[in-house]
Amino acid sequence: QIQLVESGGGLVQAGGSLRLSCAASGRTFSNYAMGWFRQAPGKEREFVAAISWSGVNEIYADSVKGRFSISRDNVKNTVYLQMNSLKPEDTAVYYCAADVRVYRSYLPRYRRDQYDYWGQGTQVAVSS
Repeated sequence: QIQLVESGGGLVQAGGSLRLSCAASGRTFSNYAMGWFRQAPGKEREFVAAISWSGVNEIYADSVKGRFSISRDNVKNTVYLQMNSLKPEDTAVYYCAADVRVYRSYLPRYRRDQYDYWGQGTQVAVSS
């Protein structure tokens, strides 16, 4: 089992930046791909970014490509989401998730149902 705790959310003006962190404990974090998802009010949870177990491969939703960057530190058991050039439409609760079905996968995945462990979420609000 993996426990995930997100932090770093807050209120920021459009064009600003935030860095989210997700601290993992329990099962060996470094062996699994990780992802970030978000859920805006009244909408379904959607994929944002994911990273392979070693950090070599990353994938992004088209809506955040070029603005967001995912990274991980396997010594600190933490995955990050650097968010730049934020827009009001980025307002959502952001969740990190662990994909533990494939050991040391080099292919990060984007489907919500492929992730088994989730954090409690951190709120990001972007004002115009």
